[in-house]
Amino acid sequence: MDLFNQSSENNLLFGESIVESHGIIFSKEEISAIFNDLLKDIAWEIDEILIFGKKITTKRKTAWYGDKPFTYTYSHATKIALTWTQTLLEIKEKVELISNEKYNSCLLNLYHDGSEGMGWHSDDEKMIVPKSAIASVSFGATRKFVFKHKKDKTQVSTILENGSLLVMKGETQIDWLHALPKSLKIKTPRINLTFRMIVDQQ
Repeated sequence: MDLFNQSSENNLLFGESIVESHGIIFSKEEISAIFNDLLKDIAWEIDEILIFGKKITTKRKTAWYGDKPFTYTYSHATKIALTWTQTLLEIKEKVELISNEKYNSCLLNLYHDGSEGMGWHSDDEKMIVPKSAIASVSFGATRKFVFKHKKDKTQVSTILENGSLLVMKGETQIDWLHALPKSLKIKTPRINLTFRMIVDQQ
């Protein structure tokens, strides 16, 4: 199956759970410049999250940006959105044009190498507009990305390349979990941006 350049008519998932892979949307020159800008200019922080009542300090680093100082809580950790950088605004504009969706915030994750990943979860927090699109943009190391149906446990995987865009919408967060598996073969960093629509809290 060609997992890239898909339209909604060629959905990676099934039915009303829609995942569109748009492939690489930036030039090599743009990718290199953006990656360096994100490493340098983003206010990266180490996460402290609560898992099964135990406070865990993550190796990966995160950051949260938006149109307003939106609060965003996950795994009992709360962030307040920072003001967009110019690079983030330029990425957002391109992603909105390609996906034909609007976004008012972005959660960023910096994975230093393949020893860092993300377990099964859905992006279904109450502060996210229900059934709104979530656009995932990847820079750096190529990583495997996996979906698992919540009921029948069917799994679907794709590859997220350097400079690529994946858009999740419809019932995806309701019916599916997703994860970024660890891989010790990967020795280089990856930066992931997930653009979202947060409920206006003001």
